[in-house]
Amino acid sequence: MARQLFGTDGVRGRAGHFLTAELALSLARVAVSRTGGTEHPRVLIVRDTRESGEMLESAIAAGVAAAGGEALLAGVLPTPAAALLVRRHALQLAAVISASHNSFEDNGIKLFGGDGFKLDDDTEHAIEEELARAPAPPERIGRVHGFPGALAHYLEELHGRFAELDLSRRRILLDCANGATYQAAPEIFRRLGAEVEIVADQPNGRNINDRCGSTQIGGFAPLLARGGYDVGFSFDGDGDRVLAVDRDGVVVDGDELVALAALHLRERGRLAGGGVAVTVMTNYGFHQAMAAAGIGVATTPVGDRYVLDELRRRGWMLGGEQSGHIIDLGFGPSGDGIASALLTLEALGERDLRERDAMHKLPQRLVNIRASDRAALAAAIEDPSVRVAIDQANIAVSGRGRVLVRASGTESLIRVMVEASSEEETEAVGARLAEAVRAALDE
Repeated sequence: MARQLFGTDGVRGRAGHFLTAELALSLARVAVSRTGGTEHPRVLIVRDTRESGEMLESAIAAGVAAAGGEALLAGVLPTPAAALLVRRHALQLAAVISASHNSFEDNGIKLFGGDGFKLDDDTEHAIEEELARAPAPPERIGRVHGFPGALAHYLEELHGRFAELDLSRRRILLDCANGATYQAAPEIFRRLGAEVEIVADQPNGRNINDRCGSTQIGGFAPLLARGGYDVGFSFDGDGDRVLAVDRDGVVVDGDELVALAALHLRERGRLAGGGVAVTVMTNYGFHQAMAAAGIGVATTPVGDRYVLDELRRRGWMLGGEQSGHIIDLGFGPSGDGIASALLTLEALGERDLRERDAMHKLPQRLVNIRASDRAALAAAIEDPSVRVAIDQANIAVSGRGRVLVRASGTESLIRVMVEASSEEETEAVGARLAEAVRAALDE
């Protein structure tokens, strides 16, 4: 049976349409029966600020209880808090209700095992297969409880890791995306001594990621230059990503943040295995910088799931994506935007973010070309004329950049990416390659 529900980051779709209360209840019931591991498993339930979150929270709690489990309602917390707390309290499962950086109409369900890691592909596949079967009645019905102190426990984890970080001379602006970080992020920065101001910290159920957050950072970046802040951090809706902005309003993406962290952790003797894992979209300048520093790099497909799998396979600790999804397994088992922001400041020490020198970023051109369907997309990528164009582009930037042509994992798009040593060369090579792809699609 092909996977129908789970994508690379759980189950996600339009709330009340695709992702209904009935589906949420069934998913929770089956997940508890398959992964609980005890007679009466305890399941943590966390959500972001979307208006559909409470409906889905109730449905998941009902599914947990229907399977004989104990549902623990922690309310609004960042996704990484669930991954930490399920381990801290020796729980059997965690369900996070969030659609990350999507708009409020969407929602999603991410499932974490008792080890704090997302459920693996085989387990998700088994859950999907079992959904079609009639559920076996439990020996007894479970219960639903509140889980007071969850936010405090998450803050304790953050403070314990970064207790030595003194932010008393930092003036910081935070963009909380009207999402799950709106309480936790300002509090931990203030505890560490920073002067903090916040935007997008008034969630109303519908304004999550609305002209704010790390995927819509255009309005946030200019505030740094105008407001005299030392640094700014912009989170996404569920708090597992972060982008930084320096005092001049320049956006610093995940590639640079991972590079800063890698050099810092290696200097402190905490870069286990001496390497980092990144995706195929990571800037070529990152690879050059890590090679110069003697740090190994493993490259994965796009998606934090693949980065995490590679880290676990190699026994490494640090990895991430250009989008700002950064994983430090020395702290927690998932990407954590707040922890990544604090790690950035720890890596900088007394330096200003404008003084970052971890890597030289190569100019990059990314073109998204729409195909009529997945079949046309696949045919165009394998078209002989496109393969020739790719070879020619690779020769043009050899040793000074790179070329990537790939199919989107979620849309009928071909993504053409070129990096080279100058803006002019990047634009020219990218334009020629994109034209070859368009011509193949029109055949």
